[in-house]
Amino acid sequence: MLKQVTPLVLIAAVTACSSPVDRRQANGGDEYTNVLVESALIIPEGLNTPVYSKEFDIPKPGSKANASLVGKQLDIRPPLQVLPMAEGTHVEEGSDNIKIVVEAIDSDIELKNELFDVIKDYLASKSIAILNEDFDKGLIETDWIENQEVIDSSFWGSDEIYTLRQRYEFNIDVRPHGRSGNLMIDLIDHQESFDGKQQDIILSGEDKRRYTIDMLNNAVAYMSIKRNQSIKAKRLRESLGIDVNIVKGTGSEVEGEDLVASYWLAEAPFKRTWDRLRIVLPEMGFEVVDMDSNKGLYYINVTDDSGFWSSLWNEKELPVEEGSYRMILEDDTNADKTRIYLRDSSDKPLTNEVVEAVYDGFSELMQEDRKIR
Repeated sequence: MLKQVTPLVLIAAVTACSSPVDRRQANGGDEYTNVLVESALIIPEGLNTPVYSKEFDIPKPGSKANASLVGKQLDIRPPLQVLPMAEGTHVEEGSDNIKIVVEAIDSDIELKNELFDVIKDYLASKSIAILNEDFDKGLIETDWIENQEVIDSSFWGSDEIYTLRQRYEFNIDVRPHGRSGNLMIDLIDHQESFDGKQQDIILSGEDKRRYTIDMLNNAVAYMSIKRNQSIKAKRLRESLGIDVNIVKGTGSEVEGEDLVASYWLAEAPFKRTWDRLRIVLPEMGFEVVDMDSNKGLYYINVTDDSGFWSSLWNEKELPVEEGSYRMILEDDTNADKTRIYLRDSSDKPLTNEVVEAVYDGFSELMQEDRKIR
């Protein structure tokens, strides 16, 4: 049965496509490989030796060069380069595999989980099945990945198809501290067939590197997209304000009653509240002298250089005297909330009147949405 073809396909069918093997080789013949090197011109005694141009001299190959790679055996394709395009990645190339070093970019996300999810999502986006997966060992082994290419199209019969089938293994190795790890890839199975006939192909080390680099670059490009999305999402979250309420204490040291200190309750987890305070405190005229996130502790000095207190309180007396203070963050009983305490330099709670007086200006800055940079 004759195929229906367009004029464009007709032109393509007349000219046979090049096979993958042809693309490795230079166009034209390779008769030059059989050329004999002529001996140098013998100059009779008494005559001057002419000056020869060295413009077309071919340098001798180095000691590590493979002398058999000439003519049809020489692969003319340019080498592929590993492209660490994703945020927080750089290259390390081994002799047997290709390796990308990946740094964690978000302390809220486990690096090993992120890498596993990215590789699995990438394979799913390309409809590549996973044959074996072992999270503890950091292994993801693909099923056969098949690519077909029409080498020659015929009007009267079936097309001649070149088929490439491969399987890869991704190895994810994250260091114990969890801040960095390696993403490695190996080509573990390779098959080629032409027009249904299996080809006896023995891959060279360079062939394997080309295939693995190509696959790894595609995976890292996908990681780049996902990481950029994650960074933008985090910036958006951090730009949004945090609601802060006040929990009023009871008693007064002045009146001789037991003091239950007032505190501020942020409607956000500890990490986000901590990061937000690093922005807000200087804007309030609080100089951050030191900090310890493990203890949830900010060491601050109160000044009015920023003009914040003056603009807020006009001619009134400042609610906090200039000096040294401590701001302490603690997890609330609700994991999505954080308690904030304001204390003096000796770690004693400030009076409830002071904490409540500062609340209005503090909560306003904490709740303010910021522009995304």
